[in-house]
Amino acid sequence: MDAPIRILLTKPTHDCHDRGVRYLMRVLRDAGFEVVFTNFLVSDDVLSAALQEDVDVIGISSSAGGHMPVFEELMDGLREREMTDVLVIGGGIIADSDAVRLREMGVGEIFGPGGSPADIEAFIRQHVRRQPGVAVR
Repeated sequence: MDAPIRILLTKPTHDCHDRGVRYLMRVLRDAGFEVVFTNFLVSDDVLSAALQEDVDVIGISSSAGGHMPVFEELMDGLREREMTDVLVIGGGIIADSDAVRLREMGVGEIFGPGGSPADIEAFIRQHVRRQPGVAVR
């Protein structure tokens, strides 16, 4: 049996707007992904959770700003830990200009409000890089 894609979804800022990311968590679980959800972590905690849970994807949700330092620290930490095979995505209320900068930093995609969970699922399945011999269902 193929190993499911493991995803860490997190809300690293204290803005309390987590309805969308919690909905996405349920949709992705129903689609066969293994999903870990955390709330209110700083970048180092997100990195530790990603390493501990051996995730393929980190999804950061932001709805009240403050996301740029989180993403910058996260991307730097992934490079330092040689975890560059982890796909990073973002969602929530993120300005278009920030989304451009995030993609330049290596974030795979930014999904805004009203985005289709099916599009997010398809993007993840299409972009997760797996070790040879480990199939993605």
